[in-house]
Amino acid sequence: MSEFFAVYGSLINFAGLNALLALSLYVPLSAGQLSLGNAAFAGIGAYVSAILTMRLNAPFPLAIAAGAFTAACVAVVIGAPVLRIRGIFLAMATLAFGEVVRIAAVNLAITGGAEGLIGIPSKTTMLIIYGTLGVAAYFLTILRGSRIGWSFASIREDETAAMVMGINTTLYKNSAFILGAFIAGIAGGLYAHLNFIITPGEFGFAAEVQLLIYNIVGGARSVWGPILGAFILTAIPEVLRGVDITAGPPRLFVNGLILLLVILYLPNGLSSFFKRAKGSSE
Repeated sequence: MSEFFAVYGSLINFAGLNALLALSLYVPLSAGQLSLGNAAFAGIGAYVSAILTMRLNAPFPLAIAAGAFTAACVAVVIGAPVLRIRGIFLAMATLAFGEVVRIAAVNLAITGGAEGLIGIPSKTTMLIIYGTLGVAAYFLTILRGSRIGWSFASIREDETAAMVMGINTTLYKNSAFILGAFIAGIAGGLYAHLNFIITPGEFGFAAEVQLLIYNIVGGARSVWGPILGAFILTAIPEVLRGVDITAGPPRLFVNGLILLLVILYLPNGLSSFFKRAKGSSE
């Protein structure tokens, strides 16, 4: 067992972090908000927590909490104007926000510029990653069955009808946006303290698209869908390492093919397949 973790420990850690990041995007998606800014929130959490531990010798839990809180505060500021728009326009606005964060990180001295921060203390462990993922998944599962969760679902299905029913759509949309940013900030902080270095490019457009793919492949209609999508797409390149098609850029082809097949045959994600199989067996 120790040999297994020695070989695949990094893969297991990154799969857990990707699943946590996927959950951060699941929250606004559950309220019908196509946000493409969660990778930027993860970057904020990563940089704030890393700066605190490197420059101020802050305790690790405090640094993670500060990074997540900062990401949530930024979400409060930009959420009020941005969440007034919907659909593709919301996606473009949050994507633009992500680019602002990336460019700021490239040009600020405190973030290390384009080279990023080097020498971040290694504090994140597998137990911390999966403990955090478990707590987040449990909390979101409970939230999904609560009045807040039903309000999110009502807004996702028909925002106008939700307003007629007396649901404060502005409040709930902002709440989902802020909660997603908070979870992303935690994931970013854990990621920073798992690696020796972080750079602005790690939290750009490609990372955000990957989070969206995790949700689409796994299924954004359940808490476990994004986790499933993140684990599968993170593990596939390693599992098929010996197959020529998964070497280098063609790995993107494999992920794209999986995404296409899911969209065509399982539009609600892989999690819907297991629900269907469970229903047919009863």
